[in-house]
Amino acid sequence: MSQLLRIVRFTRSLAPLYAVIIVCSLLSAATHLAVPFLIGSATDTVASAVGGSTPTEQAVRTVLWLAAAVLAAELAATVISNVGGWFGDVMSNRMRTILSVRYYDKLLHLPQRWFDSEITGTIVARLNRSITEITNVAKMMSNTFASMLITTVAVLAISAWYAWPLAVLLLIIFPVYVWLTSLTSVKWQRLEGKKNEQVDIASGRFAEVVGQIRVVKSFVREKGELADFSRRFHSTDATTRAQSTHWHGMDVLRRAVLNLVFFGIYAIIFVRTVQGHFSLGEMVLLVQLMNMAKAPVESMSWVIDSSQRAIAGSKDYFAVMETPVDPRVAALMARQADGTPAERIEPVPGAPVVAFRDVSFAYDEGEDVLHHIDFEIGRGEKIALVGESGGGKSTIVNLLLGLYEPREGSVEVVGRTSSDVPLDELRARIGVVFQDASLFSGTIRESIAYARPDATDEEVREAARRANAEAFIQRFPDGYDQVIGERGLKLSGGQRQRIAVARAILKDAPVLVLDEATSALDTKAERQVQKGLDELMEGRTSLIIAHRLSTIASVDRIVTLDDGRIDEIGSPAELAVSGGIYAELLALQGAGQTKRLAKYGITG
Repeated sequence: MSQLLRIVRFTRSLAPLYAVIIVCSLLSAATHLAVPFLIGSATDTVASAVGGSTPTEQAVRTVLWLAAAVLAAELAATVISNVGGWFGDVMSNRMRTILSVRYYDKLLHLPQRWFDSEITGTIVARLNRSITEITNVAKMMSNTFASMLITTVAVLAISAWYAWPLAVLLLIIFPVYVWLTSLTSVKWQRLEGKKNEQVDIASGRFAEVVGQIRVVKSFVREKGELADFSRRFHSTDATTRAQSTHWHGMDVLRRAVLNLVFFGIYAIIFVRTVQGHFSLGEMVLLVQLMNMAKAPVESMSWVIDSSQRAIAGSKDYFAVMETPVDPRVAALMARQADGTPAERIEPVPGAPVVAFRDVSFAYDEGEDVLHHIDFEIGRGEKIALVGESGGGKSTIVNLLLGLYEPREGSVEVVGRTSSDVPLDELRARIGVVFQDASLFSGTIRESIAYARPDATDEEVREAARRANAEAFIQRFPDGYDQVIGERGLKLSGGQRQRIAVARAILKDAPVLVLDEATSALDTKAERQVQKGLDELMEGRTSLIIAHRLSTIASVDRIVTLDDGRIDEIGSPAELAVSGGIYAELLALQGAGQTKRLAKYGITG
């Protein structure tokens, strides 16, 4: 129950809708409660007429008026319940919107470390499942449960007026039934969480497979993926059997207790009627009232079942919502929401554009992947990072972008510690072209303008021209309005990279990071992309994770990395004769040692 109340507090902006739904529930309960009184009165009138106490014509007029009143009450109940249902539907949809938007907002605030340990499809599956279960129970509560609860309270009061033993028995059955149900709750929720874990993993894998279906097909892994998916869902069968056995076994006990108590209630009503304490009309009234009280008790299993699903779902939801946010992202988005511009950070005169000061870093609580990294990049300087795969090159880029914070030391940009620079100001200074172009679905125009959504058409076209991309764009039937599919799958690798280069050109950041931007391309595509990269690097401070020795040879300095440590720093000419990693690469290239070059991600 505390979890459900937490959801209500979390969506307190829906309070006006909650109020309307409660008012409709009150009115609906009142009209439903009027019917047993009207039918009871009609029963007494009929009995009186049959017994000769009331003239037939008078009795006919009376019962017709009572029948009309029943019709009016039931019509009113129908209208009111549907009005309440309409507000309930609107409320549940708004709740879905609030919960979904806040979940997405939370994800955008979370640090990169959190995403490193999560599967994208599982994040999406958790959102869909949790929010669906929460909103379903909200709709159920608003459309039926509130009215049932109000009716039950009214029945208690009325039965106490007529015969206090009836109210006592009702007061016994309600808490006993809830208590017996609560005995089921702990085990049920544990089993439900176990099922949800398997479903979320399977759903996450499903999203991964759909997103990389070409890989699955090319390796003929359809059968294996289906088997794993089926295994996880079939594993929930045994859990469901245990869960259902426990639930329905308890339900037999609950209903047996319910039947015994209502046996006592009906016995009291019938005996007191025979003894003359109740008229026939009062007997009919009380029987109908008891049935009205019995209905919500009998349906409580369904209500609690739905509530348990919502509680289990809300735990997953709030587990994400309680995850500590990245304070720098939170400050950035709060400022953007307020419309407050970022404080302009002026470069420190004479300071390097980028500097790593004795930086050590670990992704998890364990061994560092970077050890005492220390180097500077001056204005307009081109620096290449060279080292084995997994040696820390991309980690240096991640630290520069503020995706992580160093464990020791500091990263400086324009003479200021990057952690002291607002994220938007920091990232506005850095343009990135990744090995994976990382495009979004939509049009070519939207992909290029992602860095600057307010860019004009001419600015987009100019960026495409400079990236050597306009020629192939114009060959598409829709040109810049061509839809490129999820992650740009309708484009070739070279085309995607040229779009990514155009995106970086349009951003026009003073610092450029090339994270193996052409390593996945063939020779022809690489040449086309390299032309755009050369245009992009012109006059910019550049940090290059390189895979071609010809590219490395044209930089100002090379930083070689060995197992997360700097091995050498120097110009290509200096390092060519130093006997270090770069000299080894040159020697390997001359000897045609392709396999050993690949260890460093070098293709020649």
